[in-house]
Formats: sequence, structure tokens, C-alpha cells
Amino acid sequence: MASAHDRAVLQALFNPSTPFGNDSGLNQEEELNDDDSGFDTELLKQVKELELRGVSAAEAGDLQGALQLFSQAIQILPQRASAYNNRAQALRLQGDTAGALEDLDKAISLSGGNGRTACQGLVQRGLLRRLAHQDAEARADFEKAAALGSEFARQQAVILNPYAALCNRMLSEVINKLRNPVAETQ
Repeated sequence: MASAHDRAVLQALFNPSTPFGNDSGLNQEEELNDDDSGFDTELLKQVKELELRGVSAAEAGDLQGALQLFSQAIQILPQRASAYNNRAQALRLQGDTAGALEDLDKAISLSGGNGRTACQGLVQRGLLRRLAHQDAEARADFEKAAALGSEFARQQAVILNPYAALCNRMLSEVINKLRNPVAETQ
């Protein structure tokens, strides 16, 4: 029976882009929740309904309607992070990257860097920063989101880590040489 360390070594050998010691079966992001306990329950219920309607509108292609619904939710509970995160997504789909980044910054700040909204906001901001060729900032966002449990963010952080890329390339070369030994000539 293989130990956890043995399985981690095998994972690194056969999936070199995965962080060492990573158990790909773990993804805490889905277990994360936002702490909404400080909000009035009736207002929170209203805001959640507005956000659900906003998501449905965005999925139906009505970005203007979605933006209005998310903005209404923000007006009702301006200290709740989720609506900013959702509005950022609609703004991004509309092509307003600057507005999306502003809302993501606000969502991450309001969440205190914890919970589901923070994790999603960090991933979204990391992707936008990566598209803008701000790789160091993107990697920092992905690392924070990975610490919150996002498997996708963990993979992106590895891809953007120049040392990990070098190690993975060298490891791949060693594995390829082991798989395809070439007879040495004398």
C-alpha cells in the first residue's frame, strides 16, 4: 500500500503541472460560504433574490438588466461583497474591464479575503490581470484563491510560477528519457 507521500510523488511524475503534494480530489471552494450573519435577514433575502434574477438575466444575454439588478442589490446592502462580484462578471462580459476590476477589488476588500465571494473574486481578478500581462499580480491572486481551496487557481498559480515551470520541464525531460531510453553510442 502506497503512503500519502508516495502518491504525491507519483502524482508529480505523471501530472507534472500539478503542485507537489496536491490531492486533486480536494476542492474546498465548494465548501466555502460567505458570512452573512451581520446583515438584516429581510434585506439579505431581497438582495439574494435580486442577485439570482441578475444571474438569470445575464445568462439570458440581458447584461443591462443584470447590471441594474446587481446595482439594486448593492444599493440595498452596500457592505455585502457578493453583488459586487456578480456585477464585475456582467461588466466583464460587457467589455468594461476597468469597471470589473473596480468591483472585484471592492468585493475582495468587503469579504476580508475570506469565503466563497473572495475566492471567486480573486480568480476573476487573476484572470483579468493575466489577460493584461500582469503575471506577478495574477499569480498573487491565484495563490490567495488556491489557499481558499480553488483547484483552478492552484493550477494557474503553478503555470505562472517560473520556478515550477522550470522544474516541471526538467522533470518531464527526465520522465521522457526514462520512457524512451536512447542507446548511447560509443
